[in-house]
Amino acid sequence: MNAVDFFCGGGGMTRGLIDAGINVVFGLDYNPACQATYENNNHIPYLNRDISQVTGTQLQAEYPILNDTDELLLVGCAPCQPFSSQRHSNVEHVAVNLLDEFGRLVSEILPAHVLVENVPGIEKRGEAVFNRFLNILQENNYAYVYGVLNAKNYGVPQNRKRLILIASRLFVPMLPTATHGEGLHAYVTVHDAIHHYPHLEAGATNENFANHRAAALSPLNMRRIEATPQDGGGRTAWPPELQLSCHTNGHVGHTDVYGRMAWDQVSPTLTSKCFSLSNGRFGHPEQNRAISLREAASLQSFPDDYTFEGSLQEIGKQIGNAVPVLLAHRIGEQILVSHTNFLAQQNNEE
Repeated sequence: MNAVDFFCGGGGMTRGLIDAGINVVFGLDYNPACQATYENNNHIPYLNRDISQVTGTQLQAEYPILNDTDELLLVGCAPCQPFSSQRHSNVEHVAVNLLDEFGRLVSEILPAHVLVENVPGIEKRGEAVFNRFLNILQENNYAYVYGVLNAKNYGVPQNRKRLILIASRLFVPMLPTATHGEGLHAYVTVHDAIHHYPHLEAGATNENFANHRAAALSPLNMRRIEATPQDGGGRTAWPPELQLSCHTNGHVGHTDVYGRMAWDQVSPTLTSKCFSLSNGRFGHPEQNRAISLREAASLQSFPDDYTFEGSLQEIGKQIGNAVPVLLAHRIGEQILVSHTNFLAQQNNEE
């Protein structure tokens, strides 16, 4: 089976699909900062193009393998910011119509299978655009299934809920069943994922592991992390002189900010600011710093030999915005097994 990964970013979905045995022909995204990371690790082309300026006819002419639509999967992990529960602005996000553009390409190419990943909020905050996409699938005779999956149930050491939609015009698709949780394999923990990395000071880099780099901390924030109890502690333990001014007037705010992760739990949901102590519970369980870029990548289930290129901020976005590799792997396996079984059934009937 061949696949195209739209909105591919740094390549989490692509890596997982490749590991599942799917041939990813290319990735497409409109961010040149991701190209080196994507191509160096996956060894396939990264098309730095605006999806609104791309047509199915153009892509099939450029890559004739895409004309074998019965062996084709189109993947669309459109930016989730317009539909995130963390977004509070009433101004329409510039990326709100990207799922429409992906739907247009689906209707132009008519692949055998379609895969969409987004935040659960797309069902409500993005109800109109999501329903338009479902209408495209229905009009083109796709059967589909969607639901909210938590990455921790598929071997990812992170509490990360995502809406996953699988569609097919060949068979009725299924979502992958959980592999981790009650009665299954134990959840993979923060300790499992990052305890083996060398000690690192805030602002330092360890050259023995690619991207094992931690953001620097101001003197005040260093005092704050030092005052935060290890292994899951939070800012409520700080003395008054370290409290943020916005939290001293009775306003509690988000208690996770400046918090430490807990060794024996999965991590919280990583974001594009996952390297920043002040943007979530991204503190190391015991070292006085935020988690490093390498540790963040591991919590997204990237292997250690998957290296990221760019600035601290750019790499943070590539990691935090990625589809966890193991989740993508499980989904890819499910699609590939269903596809193989369908073909076997067709051959038997003939």
